Amino acid sequence: MTEDFIEVEGVEKVFDVRRKTGLLRRERHQVRAVDSLTFSVRRGEMVGYIGPNGAGKSTTIKMLTGILTPSAGRLRVAGIDPSPSSRLRSSRGGPNRERTRLARRIGVVFGQRTTLWWDLPLIDSYRLMHRMYRIPDARYRENLDRCVELLEIGGLLDTPVRQLSLGQRMRGDIAAALLHDPEVLYLDEPTIGLDIVSKVKVRGFLRELNEERGTTVLLTTHDLTDIEQLCKRVMVIDHGRLMYDGQLDGLHQVGESERTLVVDLERELPPLDVQFARVVKVDGPRQWLAFPAAQSAAPLVAQIAAQYPLADLSVREPDIESVIARMYAQEEPSLGGTAASS
Repeated sequence: MTEDFIEVEGVEKVFDVRRKTGLLRRERHQVRAVDSLTFSVRRGEMVGYIGPNGAGKSTTIKMLTGILTPSAGRLRVAGIDPSPSSRLRSSRGGPNRERTRLARRIGVVFGQRTTLWWDLPLIDSYRLMHRMYRIPDARYRENLDRCVELLEIGGLLDTPVRQLSLGQRMRGDIAAALLHDPEVLYLDEPTIGLDIVSKVKVRGFLRELNEERGTTVLLTTHDLTDIEQLCKRVMVIDHGRLMYDGQLDGLHQVGESERTLVVDLERELPPLDVQFARVVKVDGPRQWLAFPAAQSAAPLVAQIAAQYPLADLSVREPDIESVIARMYAQEEPSLGGTAASS
């Protein structure tokens, strides 16, 4: 549990992009998707990897799986370099053997793209993976039965993938990624399209997978609840650079992020006068109060319930974009110092 399973050292990824500048003229530009990225993940860790759209999260995962080749730097997953160019240069069995070695040790779920066969029933995709990965029959049946039960996809097995809803397909993709017992699981927006009940089930499944089998998990998501319930460690990336690496509470402190308490009163009142929070909006009997994300909501709720006619309330988590925006609103040297020391 202490060895580095994923190693990323000074990795960069630059794309050449052609932009139209006139009727018949195009100019070539370089877009730096990942910029001098360095981090490591220990075996058995479950790490949140977050940032706004276009930050470089998916590009990082694609390099770690071997889909993309880094422009510079060094990658290792379980001691294997996943980049296609390195496999082509390999003198130990060539690229096919290296690709096979890596594929058998990783599982991948891309929220927006499926690894399942679009026109086949879900169970046929699983049978094909059974043969592709050469999974022993007993292990395949055990893993399939476990995934079917915990992800509640038994009634979907005979349904063609193209007829599944996004949430159903996501559960199907998660099961597919785990049939061969991968040592590391890359999850790119795994709860996208899921309802609240399904999200709870998927989170519980992933938590159990990590605790019981020691599966290393790298999770990218825009849902902070996924991170809070699953990950002890979080990394923030923006413009291809690692801006923070540490505990989630530390992220809230660095970004000075806020949660929102939505309070429904029994009648319309002036803005509430309470400690620990400030009223940011009033609409009839409903009021919105902002308070530090690192702070528990319990004292604030108790104070309001004791002083005002409370009908209902809910807590809204800060979205990742607002956390990042607040981080960048601070002085750059201060931010860099905090990230480096985490």
